Amino acid sequence: MATERKASVTWQGDLMSGRGTIESVTSGVLGPLEVDWANRAEDAQGKTSPEELIAAAHAACFAMALSHGLAQEGHAPERLETSATITFVPGTGIAKSVLTVSGTVPGLDADAFRQAAEQAKDNCPVSSALKGNVELELEAELR
Repeated sequence: MATERKASVTWQGDLMSGRGTIESVTSGVLGPLEVDWANRAEDAQGKTSPEELIAAAHAACFAMALSHGLAQEGHAPERLETSATITFVPGTGIAKSVLTVSGTVPGLDADAFRQAAEQAKDNCPVSSALKGNVELELEAELR
């Protein structure tokens, strides 16, 4: 069964000097969150950006896919620490997403962990949405 998620945003003004608010999301766990151009293209100053939200979505999606893949192979992870770093280039868009994962997985060697991580990177739904438009990279370490 398909699911739908919704986010509502209000924007006022032009791109460079305007400002917006992510008002709500389906779950109710986010909002209101302020967004503006300076926080998107320069240093974050207490507001979020679409790229920061995509980074959070990519890290979570990848961690879930990796956990599932490892468990299916009989190696459920004790812990996965995952981050995603999105590179945004003004005038071009999102250029890259680098996934970084450090995991504790009993009974698994580093090569098998790396292979499972590559599989998750290539196949999680957010990676699939970005694939072909955004360079995807992975750094994986087994502890």
